[in-house]
Amino acid sequence: MPHTIQALADLPEAPVLALNNAHEKETSFLDGAKYRRMVAEAFYAEGVAPAMAYLIAFDQDGDYDSPNFIWFRDRYARFAYIDRVVTAPEARGKGLARALYEDLFARARAAGHAVVGCEVNSDPPNPGSDAFHAKLGFVEVGSTLLANGKTVRYLTKAL
Repeated sequence: MPHTIQALADLPEAPVLALNNAHEKETSFLDGAKYRRMVAEAFYAEGVAPAMAYLIAFDQDGDYDSPNFIWFRDRYARFAYIDRVVTAPEARGKGLARALYEDLFARARAAGHAVVGCEVNSDPPNPGSDAFHAKLGFVEVGSTLLANGKTVRYLTKAL
């Protein structure tokens, strides 16, 4: 049976936070207040229950202070930026992240966005994410060393 993509605002918060925080090395820690602010401000905040996968993205109008989001805002007039996507280990390989990305792409096109961007850690490396984004047609458009010591590569996909 296919899984249904649902608004994060309609899903229980605790399992989504637990999934995020189990992967804080890749995404960063979230408490309930920050999570709720992100979901309220996001261009796209959808998930697959019960806390199997989720994706949060902002567009150029988002009120968000992430240095990665700001990197895109400084370079693109209209865009959707994927801030975080997480799939539970037991749900990987089932197409959930791909389904969330495809749903985001459709919504971004409908909103008039021509590009979707994201960042992927290069130090520490994230080869699974690199391969996933390459399969979806993302290309590198920049990189930077962040204040937290991570080096990231910025990727975009033209819609």
